[in-house]
Amino acid sequence: MDALDRKILTELQLDGRLTVTELAARVKLSVSPCHRRLRDLEREGAIRGYRAVVDPSAVGLDFEALVFVTMRPEDADTVSAFEEAVAAVPHVLQAQRLFGDPDYLLRVAATDLTAFQQLYDQQLARLPGVQRLNSTLVMKHVVDDRPLPE
Repeated sequence: MDALDRKILTELQLDGRLTVTELAARVKLSVSPCHRRLRDLEREGAIRGYRAVVDPSAVGLDFEALVFVTMRPEDADTVSAFEEAVAAVPHVLQAQRLFGDPDYLLRVAATDLTAFQQLYDQQLARLPGVQRLNSTLVMKHVVDDRPLPE
């Protein structure tokens, strides 16, 4: 990947709806080579997809929490079962496995505190291998959906 590929990625992170013609103009390349590079970046997996970034408040998900998950002593089957189960919970927006304690960090969206409490009690606490959950509420997003640095 060279500097031109990185510039293409930067421009697409800022505006994923650019036409190839607009993208080519922004990176100072003719349309054909720009399109070829774009296809290569998609094929190689550097570009994983395109999507709209939706404001959670616009769809009634005004409540967000970070949930720290500590697992019971784990084996490969428990880890797989937990990860498969957590991936099936639609209100979990992100799930990251961590080194050390806690074992996982979940970013969870809900309509309100009551909905979060139900999600916490009925789904998150019942995930395979969970020993303990700790959560904290998100007050404000200071940096959100920032493009990757060049």
